[in-house]
Amino acid sequence: MTEFDKIDTDKSGTIDRKEWDALELEDKRRRLDDEDSKRDQQRRMVWFALGGMLFYPFAIILTAWADLSEAMSALSSIAGVYFVSVAGIVGVFFGVTNVKGRSSRND
Repeated sequence: MTEFDKIDTDKSGTIDRKEWDALELEDKRRRLDDEDSKRDQQRRMVWFALGGMLFYPFAIILTAWADLSEAMSALSSIAGVYFVSVAGIVGVFFGVTNVKGRSSRND
């Protein structure tokens, strides 16, 4: 069965308006599902980044408590870059979310 045969449900040999509308509806549904999935993935990424940001100081304290001075030194030395990077990820996420929200309200 070809794609055309799947779309031509009444087997008339042409795609009439009803079949075309069903095809457009399915396309919209798929696009909405994709957008929802994308938003969910972005949200998970931000929560993961924030979780790491909150865990990072505890990792430094834990390495100090376990007397792993080299690990503590390494974690402490990259802390500034790590926090700036994670803050950038989270900031961009919220910035883009707000810009998209404003543009959709103006439409």
